[in-house]
Amino acid sequence: MDIPRVCIIGAGGLSTRRIYPNLGAAGAQLAGVCDLDPAKANRNAKLFGGKAYGDFAQMLAEQKPDGVIVCIGPEQHAKLAMQILRLGFPVYTEKPPAASAEAALEVARVAKAQCLLCTTAFKKRYTDAANRAKAWISQRVPGDLYSISVDYCSGAYKNDSPRTDFLLDFTVHIIDLVSYLFGNAAEVFAFAKDFHAYAVSLRFANGAVGSLNLTDGRTFGIPTEEIEITARDANFMSIHNSSCWRITENGKPCEWREPPTFTSSGDSGRDTGHLAELEDYVLALKEGRKSTRSNIYESYKTMVLYEAIRASVLSGQKVPVNYKVI
Repeated sequence: MDIPRVCIIGAGGLSTRRIYPNLGAAGAQLAGVCDLDPAKANRNAKLFGGKAYGDFAQMLAEQKPDGVIVCIGPEQHAKLAMQILRLGFPVYTEKPPAASAEAALEVARVAKAQCLLCTTAFKKRYTDAANRAKAWISQRVPGDLYSISVDYCSGAYKNDSPRTDFLLDFTVHIIDLVSYLFGNAAEVFAFAKDFHAYAVSLRFANGAVGSLNLTDGRTFGIPTEEIEITARDANFMSIHNSSCWRITENGKPCEWREPPTFTSSGDSGRDTGHLAELEDYVLALKEGRKSTRSNIYESYKTMVLYEAIRASVLSGQKVPVNYKVI
Protein backbone atom coordinates (compact mmCIF):
# COMPACT_ATOMS: atom_id res chain seq x y z
CA MET A 1 0.00 0.00 0.00
CA ASP A 2 1.12 3.56 -0.65
CA ILE A 3 -0.52 5.55 2.14
CA PRO A 4 -2.25 3.49 4.86
CA ARG A 5 -5.73 4.63 5.88
CA VAL A 6 -6.16 4.70 9.65
CA CYS A 7 -9.16 5.19 11.94
CA ILE A 8 -8.80 6.56 15.46
CA ILE A 9 -11.04 5.68 18.40
CA GLY A 10 -10.92 8.42 21.00
CA ALA A 11 -10.75 12.19 20.53
CA GLY A 12 -9.71 13.35 23.98
CA GLY A 13 -6.92 15.68 25.01
CA LEU A 14 -3.99 13.24 24.74
CA SER A 15 -4.81 11.92 21.28
CA THR A 16 -5.64 15.41 20.00
CA ARG A 17 -2.22 16.68 21.11
CA ARG A 18 -0.04 13.68 20.33
CA ILE A 19 -1.63 11.34 17.78
CA TYR A 20 -3.84 13.26 15.34
CA PRO A 21 -1.22 15.94 14.50
CA ASN A 22 1.52 13.31 13.99
CA LEU A 23 -0.45 10.83 11.90
CA GLY A 24 0.12 12.57 8.56
CA ALA A 25 3.78 13.15 9.35
CA ALA A 26 4.05 9.42 10.08
CA GLY A 27 2.79 8.68 6.57
CA ALA A 28 -0.86 7.74 7.11
CA GLN A 29 -4.23 9.21 6.14
CA LEU A 30 -6.96 9.72 8.72
CA ALA A 31 -10.08 7.93 7.48
CA GLY A 32 -12.38 8.10 10.48
CA VAL A 33 -12.74 9.54 13.98
CA CYS A 34 -14.85 7.89 16.67
CA ASP A 35 -15.78 9.20 20.09
CA LEU A 36 -18.80 8.74 22.35
CA ASP A 37 -18.91 12.53 22.54
CA PRO A 38 -20.15 13.69 19.10
CA ALA A 39 -18.72 17.17 19.62
CA LYS A 40 -15.21 15.78 20.08
CA ALA A 41 -15.47 13.45 17.09
CA ASN A 42 -16.78 16.26 14.85
CA ARG A 43 -14.12 18.66 16.08
CA ASN A 44 -11.24 16.32 15.31
CA ALA A 45 -12.71 15.32 11.95
CA LYS A 46 -12.84 19.00 11.00
CA LEU A 47 -9.34 19.66 12.29
CA PHE A 48 -7.55 16.61 10.95
CA GLY A 49 -9.80 15.00 8.30
CA GLY A 50 -11.82 11.81 8.11
CA LYS A 51 -15.47 11.16 8.92
CA ALA A 52 -16.88 11.48 12.43
CA TYR A 53 -18.62 8.51 14.07
CA GLY A 54 -20.19 7.64 17.40
CA ASP A 55 -19.94 3.86 16.89
CA PHE A 56 -16.58 2.25 16.17
CA ALA A 57 -18.03 -0.92 14.58
CA GLN A 58 -19.96 1.19 12.07
CA MET A 59 -16.81 3.21 11.34
CA LEU A 60 -14.72 0.13 10.67
CA ALA A 61 -17.42 -1.49 8.54
CA GLU A 62 -17.77 1.61 6.37
CA GLN A 63 -14.15 2.73 6.18
CA LYS A 64 -12.38 -0.66 6.12
CA PRO A 65 -9.11 0.97 7.26
CA ASP A 66 -5.64 -0.53 7.06
CA GLY A 67 -5.16 0.05 10.78
CA VAL A 68 -6.90 1.29 13.92
CA ILE A 69 -5.59 3.44 16.78
CA VAL A 70 -7.23 3.25 20.21
CA CYS A 71 -6.72 6.15 22.62
CA ILE A 72 -9.27 5.86 25.42
CA GLY A 73 -9.16 4.87 29.10
CA PRO A 74 -6.79 2.00 29.99
CA GLU A 75 -9.64 -0.08 31.39
CA GLN A 76 -10.98 -0.51 27.83
CA HIS A 77 -7.75 -1.02 25.87
CA ALA A 78 -7.69 -4.83 26.03
CA LYS A 79 -11.38 -5.40 25.37
CA LEU A 80 -11.48 -3.02 22.43
CA ALA A 81 -8.19 -4.29 20.97
CA MET A 82 -9.51 -7.86 20.92
CA GLN A 83 -12.77 -6.78 19.28
CA ILE A 84 -10.87 -4.90 16.57
CA LEU A 85 -8.44 -7.78 15.98
CA ARG A 86 -11.32 -10.23 15.63
CA LEU A 87 -12.87 -7.92 13.06
CA GLY A 88 -9.66 -8.28 11.08
CA PHE A 89 -7.82 -4.98 11.67
CA PRO A 90 -4.27 -4.35 12.96
CA VAL A 91 -4.45 -2.26 16.12
CA TYR A 92 -2.35 0.25 18.06
CA THR A 93 -3.41 1.15 21.59
CA GLU A 94 -2.20 3.78 23.98
CA LYS A 95 -0.34 2.51 27.02
CA PRO A 96 -0.87 0.57 29.16
CA PRO A 97 -2.03 -2.30 26.90
CA ALA A 98 -4.47 -3.49 29.57
CA ALA A 99 -5.31 -3.07 33.23
CA SER A 100 -3.51 -6.34 34.05
CA ALA A 101 -0.77 -8.58 32.69
CA GLU A 102 -3.21 -11.45 32.20
CA ALA A 103 -5.49 -9.26 30.08
CA ALA A 104 -2.52 -8.12 27.99
CA LEU A 105 -1.52 -11.76 27.46
CA GLU A 106 -5.04 -12.52 26.27
CA VAL A 107 -4.74 -9.73 23.70
CA ALA A 108 -1.38 -11.13 22.58
CA ARG A 109 -2.95 -14.56 22.09
CA VAL A 110 -5.79 -13.10 20.03
CA ALA A 111 -3.31 -11.14 17.88
CA LYS A 112 -1.31 -14.33 17.29
CA ALA A 113 -4.44 -16.33 16.44
CA GLN A 114 -5.63 -13.64 14.02
CA CYS A 115 -2.08 -13.26 12.62
CA LEU A 116 -2.38 -9.49 13.01
CA LEU A 117 -0.25 -6.68 14.36
CA CYS A 118 -1.03 -5.33 17.81
CA THR A 119 1.26 -2.67 19.20
CA THR A 120 1.34 -0.45 22.28
CA ALA A 121 2.36 3.21 22.44
CA PHE A 122 5.36 2.84 24.73
CA LYS A 123 7.06 5.96 23.43
CA LYS A 124 10.27 5.63 25.48
CA ARG A 125 11.39 2.73 23.26
CA TYR A 126 11.38 5.11 20.30
CA THR A 127 13.30 8.12 21.58
CA ASP A 128 16.60 9.09 20.01
CA ALA A 129 18.23 8.47 23.39
CA ALA A 130 16.79 4.96 23.64
CA ASN A 131 17.94 4.22 20.09
CA ARG A 132 21.50 5.26 20.98
CA ALA A 133 21.46 3.41 24.31
CA LYS A 134 20.18 0.21 22.71
CA ALA A 135 22.88 0.36 20.04
CA TRP A 136 25.56 1.09 22.65
CA ILE A 137 24.40 -1.76 24.90
CA SER A 138 24.28 -4.18 21.94
CA GLN A 139 28.03 -3.69 21.49
CA ARG A 140 28.66 -5.25 24.91
CA VAL A 141 28.58 -8.87 25.98
CA PRO A 142 25.45 -9.31 28.18
CA GLY A 143 27.63 -10.48 31.06
CA ASP A 144 29.53 -7.18 30.94
CA LEU A 145 26.43 -5.14 31.77
CA TYR A 146 26.59 -4.02 35.40
CA SER A 147 23.69 -1.73 36.20
CA ILE A 148 21.01 0.73 35.17
CA SER A 149 19.66 3.40 37.52
CA VAL A 150 16.73 5.72 36.80
CA ASP A 151 15.33 8.83 38.45
CA TYR A 152 11.87 9.40 36.93
CA CYS A 153 9.41 11.84 38.46
CA SER A 154 6.18 13.73 37.77
CA GLY A 155 3.58 16.00 39.25
CA ALA A 156 0.94 14.72 41.67
CA TYR A 157 -1.40 11.82 40.85
CA LYS A 158 -4.71 11.10 42.60
CA ASN A 159 -4.17 7.31 42.56
CA ASP A 160 -7.91 6.61 42.65
CA SER A 161 -8.39 4.88 39.26
CA PRO A 162 -6.26 3.13 36.60
CA ARG A 163 -5.96 6.33 34.59
CA THR A 164 -4.90 8.38 37.64
CA ASP A 165 -2.56 5.75 39.11
CA PHE A 166 1.03 6.99 39.21
CA LEU A 167 2.66 3.59 38.89
CA LEU A 168 0.40 2.42 36.03
CA ASP A 169 -0.08 5.64 34.08
CA PHE A 170 3.30 7.33 34.41
CA THR A 171 6.07 5.04 35.63
CA VAL A 172 4.98 2.18 33.35
CA HIS A 173 6.91 4.05 30.64
CA ILE A 174 10.21 3.64 32.47
CA ILE A 175 9.35 0.10 33.59
CA ASP A 176 8.98 -0.68 29.90
CA LEU A 177 12.19 1.13 28.94
CA VAL A 178 14.45 -0.71 31.40
CA SER A 179 13.07 -4.01 30.08
CA TYR A 180 13.74 -2.89 26.51
CA LEU A 181 17.31 -1.89 27.30
CA PHE A 182 18.38 -4.62 29.76
CA GLY A 183 16.04 -7.50 28.87
CA ASN A 184 13.84 -9.65 31.05
CA ALA A 185 13.80 -9.06 34.79
CA ALA A 186 14.31 -12.03 37.13
CA GLU A 187 13.25 -10.60 40.49
CA VAL A 188 12.25 -7.34 42.13
CA PHE A 189 12.08 -5.80 45.60
CA ALA A 190 10.30 -2.50 46.18
CA PHE A 191 9.25 -0.04 48.87
CA ALA A 192 6.62 2.69 48.48
CA LYS A 193 5.39 5.71 50.40
CA ASP A 194 1.62 6.14 50.09
CA PHE A 195 1.80 5.07 46.40
CA HIS A 196 3.40 8.45 45.60
CA ALA A 197 7.04 7.34 45.79
CA TYR A 198 8.72 4.03 44.93
CA ALA A 199 12.22 2.68 45.51
CA VAL A 200 12.66 -0.38 43.28
CA SER A 201 15.57 -2.83 43.09
CA LEU A 202 15.83 -5.16 40.10
CA ARG A 203 17.89 -8.17 39.09
CA PHE A 204 17.83 -8.99 35.39
CA ALA A 205 18.09 -12.42 33.80
CA ASN A 206 21.49 -11.44 32.38
CA GLY A 207 22.81 -10.84 35.91
CA ALA A 208 22.79 -7.03 35.79
CA VAL A 209 21.06 -5.03 38.49
CA GLY A 210 18.89 -1.92 38.44
CA SER A 211 17.36 0.72 40.68
CA LEU A 212 14.39 2.99 40.06
CA ASN A 213 13.53 6.14 42.04
CA LEU A 214 9.95 7.03 41.11
CA THR A 215 7.89 9.83 42.65
CA ASP A 216 4.98 12.10 41.79
CA GLY A 217 6.13 14.73 44.29
CA ARG A 218 7.60 17.05 41.67
CA THR A 219 6.02 18.85 38.70
CA PHE A 220 5.04 18.16 35.10
CA GLY A 221 6.39 21.58 34.19
CA ILE A 222 10.01 20.58 34.82
CA PRO A 223 10.52 16.98 33.68
CA THR A 224 12.89 14.71 35.60
CA GLU A 225 14.35 11.74 33.80
CA GLU A 226 17.94 10.74 34.56
CA ILE A 227 19.36 7.38 33.45
CA GLU A 228 22.80 5.93 34.20
CA ILE A 229 23.99 2.77 32.44
CA THR A 230 27.23 1.09 33.51
CA ALA A 231 29.23 -1.75 31.97
CA ARG A 232 32.57 -3.38 32.71
CA ASP A 233 35.89 -1.53 32.23
CA ALA A 234 34.78 2.07 32.78
CA ASN A 235 32.12 2.07 30.07
CA PHE A 236 29.05 4.12 30.98
CA MET A 237 26.30 6.24 29.47
CA SER A 238 24.24 9.05 31.04
CA ILE A 239 20.88 10.16 29.60
CA HIS A 240 19.16 13.39 30.61
CA ASN A 241 15.45 13.96 29.90
CA SER A 242 15.34 11.67 26.85
CA SER A 243 17.28 14.15 24.75
CA CYS A 244 20.86 14.60 26.03
CA TRP A 245 23.47 11.94 26.55
CA ARG A 246 27.14 11.41 27.38
CA ILE A 247 29.14 8.26 26.69
CA THR A 248 32.42 7.23 28.24
CA GLU A 249 34.31 4.23 26.88
CA ASN A 250 37.32 2.66 28.57
CA GLY A 251 37.45 5.60 30.96
CA LYS A 252 37.56 8.28 28.24
CA PRO A 253 34.75 10.63 27.13
CA CYS A 254 33.87 9.77 23.54
CA GLU A 255 30.42 11.17 22.74
CA TRP A 256 28.26 14.10 23.85
CA ARG A 257 24.86 14.90 22.40
CA GLU A 258 22.85 17.94 23.39
CA PRO A 259 20.02 19.23 21.18
CA PRO A 260 20.03 22.93 20.31
CA THR A 261 16.62 23.36 21.97
CA PHE A 262 14.97 21.82 25.03
CA THR A 263 12.55 19.28 23.60
CA SER A 264 11.89 16.62 26.21
CA SER A 265 8.73 18.31 27.48
CA GLY A 266 6.99 17.43 24.26
CA ASP A 267 8.10 19.63 21.36
CA SER A 268 9.84 16.92 19.35
CA GLY A 269 8.26 13.74 18.07
CA ARG A 270 11.58 11.90 18.12
CA ASP A 271 13.12 13.08 21.37
CA THR A 272 9.83 12.19 23.04
CA GLY A 273 9.01 9.21 20.79
CA HIS A 274 5.47 10.35 19.94
CA LEU A 275 6.09 10.59 16.19
CA ALA A 276 8.61 7.75 15.97
CA GLU A 277 6.25 5.17 17.47
CA LEU A 278 3.55 6.11 14.96
CA GLU A 279 6.08 5.87 12.14
CA ASP A 280 6.91 2.31 13.20
CA TYR A 281 3.23 1.35 13.25
CA VAL A 282 2.50 2.93 9.87
CA LEU A 283 5.59 1.33 8.31
CA ALA A 284 4.52 -2.03 9.74
CA LEU A 285 1.12 -1.59 8.04
CA LYS A 286 2.85 -0.81 4.73
CA GLU A 287 5.20 -3.78 5.02
CA GLY A 288 2.61 -6.19 6.36
CA ARG A 289 4.68 -6.78 9.51
CA LYS A 290 3.06 -8.56 12.44
CA SER A 291 5.37 -7.00 15.02
CA THR A 292 6.88 -3.67 16.09
CA ARG A 293 9.41 -2.62 18.69
CA SER A 294 6.57 -2.31 21.22
CA ASN A 295 4.46 -5.28 20.15
CA ILE A 296 1.77 -6.62 22.45
CA TYR A 297 3.85 -9.49 23.84
CA GLU A 298 6.62 -7.10 24.87
CA SER A 299 3.92 -4.94 26.46
CA TYR A 300 2.59 -7.97 28.33
CA LYS A 301 6.07 -8.52 29.81
CA THR A 302 6.14 -4.88 30.92
CA MET A 303 2.85 -5.44 32.73
CA VAL A 304 4.29 -8.53 34.44
CA LEU A 305 7.15 -6.43 35.82
CA TYR A 306 4.74 -3.66 36.83
CA GLU A 307 2.63 -6.18 38.77
CA ALA A 308 5.73 -7.66 40.41
CA ILE A 309 6.72 -4.20 41.68
CA ARG A 310 3.24 -3.63 43.08
CA ALA A 311 3.18 -7.11 44.64
CA SER A 312 6.54 -6.51 46.33
CA VAL A 313 5.33 -3.21 47.77
CA LEU A 314 2.20 -4.82 49.18
CA SER A 315 3.91 -7.94 50.54
CA GLY A 316 7.22 -6.45 51.68
CA GLN A 317 8.93 -9.41 50.03
CA LYS A 318 11.22 -10.03 47.09
CA VAL A 319 9.10 -11.16 44.12
CA PRO A 320 10.22 -13.40 41.23
CA VAL A 321 9.30 -12.21 37.75
CA ASN A 322 7.87 -14.97 35.56
CA TYR A 323 6.71 -14.59 31.97
CA LYS A 324 4.29 -16.87 30.16
CA VAL A 325 4.69 -17.75 26.50
CA ILE A 326 2.07 -17.55 23.78
